[in-house]
Amino acid sequence: MEPKHNYQKDLDEILAELDTEYARQLQENGQITPKRLLLHSCCAPCSSYCLEYLRQYFAITVLYYNPNITEEAEYQKRLAEEIRFIEALNNVPEGPATPHDRVFPIGVLQCDHKPEDFLAIAKGYEDCPEGGERCMRCFRLRLKVSARAARAGAYDFFTTTLTISPLKDAQALNAIGQACGEEEGVMFLPSDFKKKGGYARSVQLSAEYGLYRQDYCGCGYSKAQAMERRARQ
Repeated sequence: MEPKHNYQKDLDEILAELDTEYARQLQENGQITPKRLLLHSCCAPCSSYCLEYLRQYFAITVLYYNPNITEEAEYQKRLAEEIRFIEALNNVPEGPATPHDRVFPIGVLQCDHKPEDFLAIAKGYEDCPEGGERCMRCFRLRLKVSARAARAGAYDFFTTTLTISPLKDAQALNAIGQACGEEEGVMFLPSDFKKKGGYARSVQLSAEYGLYRQDYCGCGYSKAQAMERRARQ
């Protein structure tokens, strides 16, 4: 079996290059023109650490496209929490002061709730276990739309918060993201956000900001499995 690729190391190298570039810009111009990142977010808790971490390096726009969330009320509740958290982060004063004391503003791009998009790609895969082919198709759906939006908006990079979850396969997500980026002609930012204490920090931030957390991804299939887990417990 081949060793797993270290996508967090890839990200560290890109961020180190940006540190060098921003330091040069400060020295030459007295200001920074940050790279632009379109960040697909599945929910506020998962985005919490990602935004705190990446806003030192990018002007981020959060793309909220999650047709896997079947129920309208659940979709709107998660979207509202995402917006509330972004507004709270944007109250932090903007940088730059030094390469290690800077934050850039965060925007949000909302998408219509279209559960039919997910149901179409899930057809025939309803009985797949969590993490199986249905999930892979769901990842590709969301990352393909993200890549198209990144290309349309002329972003420098796009990526997703999904790799922060210990239950999500970062190897598969990065492979899908890179493929979608190549198809659309936009750079996918590699990540494994659960590393370097990222997942633990997201739990901490969720508590600090009182973020709504859930124990299923959003689709009816994962909700049913979550209900079964709770019943067993």
